[in-house]
Amino acid sequence: MTEPTQDRIDRLYALLPAVYRQRDVAQGYPLRGLLRVIAEQVNVIEDDIAQMYDDWFIETCRDWIVPYIGDLAGYSAVPFVDDGSDSAAETRLRARAAAPRRDVANYLRSLRRRGTLALVEQLANDSAGFPSRAVEFFTLLGRTQLVSRTDARGRLLDLRDGEALDLIDTPFDRSGHTIDVRNINAARNPGRHNIPNAAAYVWRLRAFPVTHAPAYFLQRGSGFYFYTFSALGNDAPLFTRAEPEPDPTTIADEVNVPAPIRRRALELHRDDYYGFEPDGTPKSFAIWLDGSDTPVSAEDIIAADLTGWKYRPPDGKVVVDPQLGRIALPREAKVAVSYRYGFSADIGAHESPRTLMQPSHAVLYRVGPNEEHATLQKALAHWFDEKPAHAVIEIADSGFYTESGEIDVALDAGTSLQIRAANRCRPVVRVLDYQPSSGESLRVIMSEGSRFTLDGIVLAGRPLRVEGKGDKPVSARVLVQRCTLVPGWSLRSDCSCVAPTEASLEIDNLTGRVTVQSSIVGTIAVMNETAEGEPVAIDVRDSIVDATSNDLEAVVGPGSSYAWAAVSFVRCTVFGKVLAHAMELAENTLFGAAVRIVRRQGGCVRFCYVPPDSRTPRRYHCQPDLVEKAVRDHAAPGQNVDALLAAEERRVVPRFGSMRFDDSAYAQLTLCTASEISSGADDESEMGAFHDLFLPQRVANLRARLDHATPAGMETGIIYAD
Repeated sequence: MTEPTQDRIDRLYALLPAVYRQRDVAQGYPLRGLLRVIAEQVNVIEDDIAQMYDDWFIETCRDWIVPYIGDLAGYSAVPFVDDGSDSAAETRLRARAAAPRRDVANYLRSLRRRGTLALVEQLANDSAGFPSRAVEFFTLLGRTQLVSRTDARGRLLDLRDGEALDLIDTPFDRSGHTIDVRNINAARNPGRHNIPNAAAYVWRLRAFPVTHAPAYFLQRGSGFYFYTFSALGNDAPLFTRAEPEPDPTTIADEVNVPAPIRRRALELHRDDYYGFEPDGTPKSFAIWLDGSDTPVSAEDIIAADLTGWKYRPPDGKVVVDPQLGRIALPREAKVAVSYRYGFSADIGAHESPRTLMQPSHAVLYRVGPNEEHATLQKALAHWFDEKPAHAVIEIADSGFYTESGEIDVALDAGTSLQIRAANRCRPVVRVLDYQPSSGESLRVIMSEGSRFTLDGIVLAGRPLRVEGKGDKPVSARVLVQRCTLVPGWSLRSDCSCVAPTEASLEIDNLTGRVTVQSSIVGTIAVMNETAEGEPVAIDVRDSIVDATSNDLEAVVGPGSSYAWAAVSFVRCTVFGKVLAHAMELAENTLFGAAVRIVRRQGGCVRFCYVPPDSRTPRRYHCQPDLVEKAVRDHAAPGQNVDALLAAEERRVVPRFGSMRFDDSAYAQLTLCTASEISSGADDESEMGAFHDLFLPQRVANLRARLDHATPAGMETGIIYAD
């Protein structure tokens, strides 16, 4: 809808003769007010007519019209019901998953290409948004060489071909296999290598960029210097920047999908992964030394296994282990890197584009190597000297900002401050962490009516501590969005936490509301010692709360007591126990450990997984409550009900690819997770932080498209490559 401008609002008034406008001015503009009301409705009708014309075309129509245009062309969409309970943004996301605009637009063209292998890849991308590689398994069957056919070679396993051995049972396998007569779409035990079987290998993980950031110096040993690509010093594989195939009829290769980079692939095809394209487009990763504007040449990059740091780099060379994300140098140097890491969705701090918002007339302080302030503390000092009512401190790069000692930010009553990353940046703020028992932190002291926002920042080393000023609780608002408050403060090389029992977000002497949106945070500790005033409202949405273990507390008060807080969790994944005074709402959330709420008369828990030993407000359509009820309702006389209940409870426990922060499969549900969890949300998407990926709807859409595109007598399966 077109935004109303002053000219559009007053256009009818401008058509009046000047004599009537002069009389209207003398009487206080009553006629102008009337014509503005009429013009507003005229504008609405005109905009609706213009939108109706746009709705004739798939490229410009509104999201809800896409299924109707598809129906006219014979496109059968996945069933989608809008009951009006979701927000407009949520409904739009569901509509896009059920009837992707690109898939509807290409539907007729796809019909003409039915039966071609390249169409399988296009359908995976158009209908489900998956990067994919299509494979016909009969081409991988081992067979005996025919004497009469010299053009058809038998396929066996060549033990001298290291590349072929490295690719066995991957989407890029090219070795010979014995026949497997099982159907690829069998429900219980599917097979692969059969004549009528084909597959679409799909990648759920995405490759997120990190641009020109400092490498983490890990250690020095035997005269050599060791670094990691990850800003936290942990091992993390490098991922490929997926390049689209130049010809849509060709089949994807390793450089065309967001897959982890193999050591042998980097060794044999170094130019495909390292450096920049001739037009300046970055490839998968690049390395700079000592502040140079030119990256290290590809000829000086060596791919090697740096497990245990046993490989000794030659002089003048840079050794890279893409599977561990490690770098080894023969000399000390200042190392900067650009690379890509794998993750399921844009939760936490990342370089993806995002919308930045701020109060009007806010004063902007920029931080960065070429900006007014070189460090965060200098920008905070400048802000403290001027003390504007509304201010934004923006970090303009993806660098490290190591701050020693405690960082204090004190807000006056009615003022606001944002500390944020610039668009497409992911800075790391590391508070000194040499002594885990000391009290350093990023401390924000709030006054009555003040607001504080942390946006797009990775905070490591110490917690974010928000506390009220004075002796009595202070009503203020805190927003943590698109941030990563590292669980356990920092990481070791194996992704284990340095301080697993410590909180990442501490709240003290505060009422009002604390909102955590699209973020990854560690334990949330509410340190209010008394129950004076209303409990602080903690609203967590589309986020991961990780206590580093389900045996520890994710939300807790002083001394492992109940937090004086009213919590809400919407589309979240929580690792750890939740101990709180009240729960206003829990929806589409996975709780990994017991939830214990003191005041259970109010609030609601709906479409969640809540462990059996929990005490919550009333629950609706939650697991394992539903499967327990089904067992009790349908158990035959004489059956061991307790054994059946225990088996069903075990079956619906959420299973994750990893529970270690910064693993690529962190908090991602595995394929063996029960359908009650993987499609158990209120809109039949998955429960948890990745709900808005709408994975079940996308897979169902792809399954329907493949059934129409597969030739008669063939079966095409969907195989997850990650």
